[in-house]
Amino acid sequence: MNLTDIFRTHPVVAAVKDSASLEKAIASACPIVSVLYGNITNIGRIVQQIKQAGKIAFVHVDLLEGSSNQEIVINFLKIVTQADGIISTRAAMLKAARQQGFYAIHRIFVLDSISFNNLGKQVAQSQPDLVEILPGCMPKVLGWISEKIDVPMIAGGLVCDEEDARLALMAGALAVSTTNHDVWGLSLR
Repeated sequence: MNLTDIFRTHPVVAAVKDSASLEKAIASACPIVSVLYGNITNIGRIVQQIKQAGKIAFVHVDLLEGSSNQEIVINFLKIVTQADGIISTRAAMLKAARQQGFYAIHRIFVLDSISFNNLGKQVAQSQPDLVEILPGCMPKVLGWISEKIDVPMIAGGLVCDEEDARLALMAGALAVSTTNHDVWGLSLR
């Protein structure tokens, strides 16, 4: 499976934060679902629902209730889920995910010039397959980032409508990730 090819044909990731949005994501045209909720007792079932719908599942491990910030949680997810990838803000978690055969998305908050200037170092440490830049509604900054790093970029957070999504893609993002159901069905390319 080549994520870049998938994103080229459908550049919207359905990000879900509860059971209701999970149901909508499963019914949507989005081939990739990011799970931003859950706990160690239900994450296997959540991922199973996504996989049964024929979709690709990413788990945001930092938001998984009942888990630790240690790499052992990656082993746990490998055993109890069929997830395709992991999202995290922590380089160690992403390295562990790649060692377990998961795709790794490094979620990075770009809040100021310090965080922008540290991007290269963070990406070098985590060696992710993709980076997710938050907030994703900053086309000028997304353009700077696409020139600064060689890793494909997802724009996430505060992608509120079609205009935000289109501007992020034009600025260099390969895809957008959003919890906004109205954006999930858009054909942006």
